[in-house]
Amino acid sequence: MAVTPPEHIPVLVDRVVALLTPVLQEPGAVVVDATLGLGGHAEQLLARCPNAHLVGIDRDPQALLTARRRLESFAGRVTFVHSGYDRVSEVLANLGHHCVPAVLFDLGVSSLQLDDSARGFAYAVDAPLDMRMDPSGGLTAADVLNTYAQADLARVLRWYGEEKFARRIAAAVVSARRDGALVTSAQLVAIVREAIPAPARRHGGHPAKRTFQALRIEVNDELGALRRALPASIRSVCVGGRIVVMAYHSLEDRLVKAEFNRQSHSSVPDDLPIVPTGFEPELRLLTKGAEKADVSEVARNPRAQSVRLRAAERVRIAA
Repeated sequence: MAVTPPEHIPVLVDRVVALLTPVLQEPGAVVVDATLGLGGHAEQLLARCPNAHLVGIDRDPQALLTARRRLESFAGRVTFVHSGYDRVSEVLANLGHHCVPAVLFDLGVSSLQLDDSARGFAYAVDAPLDMRMDPSGGLTAADVLNTYAQADLARVLRWYGEEKFARRIAAAVVSARRDGALVTSAQLVAIVREAIPAPARRHGGHPAKRTFQALRIEVNDELGALRRALPASIRSVCVGGRIVVMAYHSLEDRLVKAEFNRQSHSSVPDDLPIVPTGFEPELRLLTKGAEKADVSEVARNPRAQSVRLRAAERVRIAA
């Protein structure tokens, strides 16, 4: 059964709606919520853009079920799709859409996944080491911890968790699993806590935070999916349409920034006096850098603290 948190507050929802509303005024205008989650952003977009039809995509069946219930009052205006967000182009092609005026990504782990302790995403609650956003298949966090070579574990923790004690933690995991498979989050938390020097444990929040982030990203191939999804999704936006991406850690935001910058600048040399026809940028940036939640929103919704929002408009189709 889907678990619905007592309260779900979508991050930067007013800003998201303000950015996407201008391109959702025509009857039947389609907005793709590529990370539907609990449907908070979708609900507000449908409520404030009465002509819009929403395609809600999520890899998590529980999220789709919960969002379907939340959006019951908009029946007929929502298409639900069980898929990863790196298949946006394929989803739209199957629905008969060549391009759409609006695409939204709200990246990272959802409130549903964090608040359902049985999913294993939270280090504060003992649970099976799963962490799959789509629990129907694929590696679990336990699989990674019990089968990866020590060097590969260290790489995952260092790259995806930006954990400076990655080698020590990886060595401790390999040592611990010789006595039996690691299966619960409490086991992993204890190993990480012991591996990190005591002075370092006193700063930077929970000592297992970066390890859990790294495992989640590895299990769900989050950065690989994002690398595939961004250029494909931009190509799925009509000229004059908009794409909004919200990231919650620096690794995601770097990828978004790099792709937006690449497509918002001409590929010709800077010293060329004019940009030849056909070489103009494909995107126009709508945000100056990454926008953050203000102090009042963070006070109401602590999960907004790390958000970085970037938005762009498609201004040209590449030849």
